Amino acid sequence: MPGRLPQLALTLLMSLTATPLALAAAAEPPSPLLSPWTGPYGGVPPFDKVHAADFKPALLAGMAAELEDYARIADDPAAPTFENTIAAIERAGRPLNRASRIYRIYLSTLNDQQMQAVDSEMAPKLAAHYDQIVQNEKLFKRIAAVYAARNQSGLSAEQERLCWLDYTSFVRAGASLDAASKARLSDLNQQLATLYTKFSQNLLADENDHWLELQSEADFAGLPDSVGKAMISGASSRGIKARGAVLNTRSSVEPFLEYSTRRDLREKVWRSFVNRGDNGDAHDTNAQIAEILKLRAVRAGLLGYPTHAHWRLENSMAKTPEHAIALMEAVWAPAVARVHEEVADMQAIADKESAASGTPRLKIEPWDYRYYAEKVRTAKYDLDADEVKPYLQLEKLREGMFWVAGQLFGLQFSAVPPGKVPVAHPDIRVWEVTDPRGAHVGLWYFDPYARKNKNSGAWMNEYRTQERFDGKITTIVSNNANFVKGGFDEPILISWEDATTLFHEFGHAVHGLSSHVNYPSVAGTSVPRDYVEFPSQLLEHWLATPEVLNRFALHYRTGKPIPAELVAKIQRSQTFNAGFKTVEYLSSALVDMRLHLAGDVTIDPRAFEKSTLESLGMPHEIVMRHRTPQFQHAFAGDGYSAGYYSYLWSDTLSSDAWEAFTEASGPYDPKVAARLRDNVFAIGNTRDPAEAYRSFRGRDPGIAALMRKYGFPQPPPAKGGG
Repeated sequence: MPGRLPQLALTLLMSLTATPLALAAAAEPPSPLLSPWTGPYGGVPPFDKVHAADFKPALLAGMAAELEDYARIADDPAAPTFENTIAAIERAGRPLNRASRIYRIYLSTLNDQQMQAVDSEMAPKLAAHYDQIVQNEKLFKRIAAVYAARNQSGLSAEQERLCWLDYTSFVRAGASLDAASKARLSDLNQQLATLYTKFSQNLLADENDHWLELQSEADFAGLPDSVGKAMISGASSRGIKARGAVLNTRSSVEPFLEYSTRRDLREKVWRSFVNRGDNGDAHDTNAQIAEILKLRAVRAGLLGYPTHAHWRLENSMAKTPEHAIALMEAVWAPAVARVHEEVADMQAIADKESAASGTPRLKIEPWDYRYYAEKVRTAKYDLDADEVKPYLQLEKLREGMFWVAGQLFGLQFSAVPPGKVPVAHPDIRVWEVTDPRGAHVGLWYFDPYARKNKNSGAWMNEYRTQERFDGKITTIVSNNANFVKGGFDEPILISWEDATTLFHEFGHAVHGLSSHVNYPSVAGTSVPRDYVEFPSQLLEHWLATPEVLNRFALHYRTGKPIPAELVAKIQRSQTFNAGFKTVEYLSSALVDMRLHLAGDVTIDPRAFEKSTLESLGMPHEIVMRHRTPQFQHAFAGDGYSAGYYSYLWSDTLSSDAWEAFTEASGPYDPKVAARLRDNVFAIGNTRDPAEAYRSFRGRDPGIAALMRKYGFPQPPPAKGGG
């Protein structure tokens, strides 16, 4: 795989400083981490040959080899051309790329103490190595020359876009700075890389080391059978000597908060979860966050930007923090107003219960929200989440996702026999993906279960990126989640929210699998941060279609499809709890943006979060979806820093795009699906996203569809974003 410099700028994972050790390692026999992948399907990652001890020497050797690749490009005596410079960059560092891909997989899914030790040592070196590449003056001069001549060189539109991407990525990474500033920038990047690693490891420790033991039958009060079994399985999987355990991960905590009638235990579980990284102990992340914010501000000033937020958003769809904030503020006020209505409905139910039981009046607190929201759902829509859950089998929903991908884009999924393709963990399974003609498209890996040393949450990984400029190379992607296993041979039942997340992450996978471009740096999901969530959020809409529910929402005991009246209830309740969901998310996005607009000042993250939420009028009954001390999106790397707003920006697009289907013949309209594939899913970053969206939709998006989706009143047109 190529060096893919624009992505390196985001991950800081594909580069190292050249050292005597690195040069010595380059002379050793090839590591399986560095060697071309062999086996079926154009080669597959050699997980069966990888050990944690292999990563450091492989990365060091890969860095040395990559530096040699870039030296050859920089020192080429021929005049710079697209082929000998830009295309050559696409070819550079392939061994390192292979090693880095597997390295990232291990850090997110098998991050034990040995891997953490490797990461602590390698993170700053990786950052320094990337700086060494982008600060190569001869290399940058060649890129600049090709960029300057791009319109007169007979290049294709994709090649011109790649020239622009490489040039702007180098400039934004400090290629134009003087020598002293470059040295200072590299030092800042190494310090930040070290802090990102410390933050991630501290958060993982708080998730691994804290749980609530369930000892007696009374501790399981209110839990549906499936949730109770998950708690029992959670204790067993961690070796916890208790009847059951609520693990300190979202997939374990949220079902407990939703169903448990033990208010005292709900509060304990909630406090443990929301205080991850904020316990004043050895794993407290506040000091690291303060230092990250300070160093980011200094780096932004060094690069010539007012703040880190301005630097991050320059090449986004939003372009400026002000545009992103305008969209968030347009949605914030109606979302808060809706929360007050939701809390009033919950409080009314709680008051009736207190009156009937003769117990003291209960005031709705954050650990009550999910529990009483379900009571409101039952009262308002005659819809009980526990009534829906028996129809939401994880494996059947996976089949439903495959079916949707087939209906929209013609993709077909066939299970790869166990053992044919090596995997990083026995829980991981693999499917081959083919097109309507039966031609191989790529592989999809599925890692759905929670385990120790695995990051919490859900995400998509790209093991290999599609390309065809030097021959056809197909995509390999994975979807990862943290569902708690049930008992032996029992289906895993998930919530509607988890099912939505499943479809969301699969949308990222389909985006990668649909890629049909020449150069890997502009392939698949390598698009601006506030555009990459658009395809994934759009795919969420298909979960609720009757076609999916009738075929794949089958009762886990009877096998019967979900009743039509229950589907109708689900459809009627689509805007239910929209205030909670929006405020929970937007509060995190607004705090993220304000933290990164604060500039070069010393920030106490805990105090800043508190004062910012007070100024926003944050409802007492809700906390941020990601409180600052555990905000991985913002502080485990640069990726979503000053960019968590992206989900709302992308949802503006996805809501508008969904209406392109509903305005036509429906969710499976073939003409709209073809336009979506050709202008969004297949083209990667070969075109400006705003232009590509206009080609799909025939116009720019507006905020009206988003507000209709949430069931909020329409704001003035000037407040739109997109």
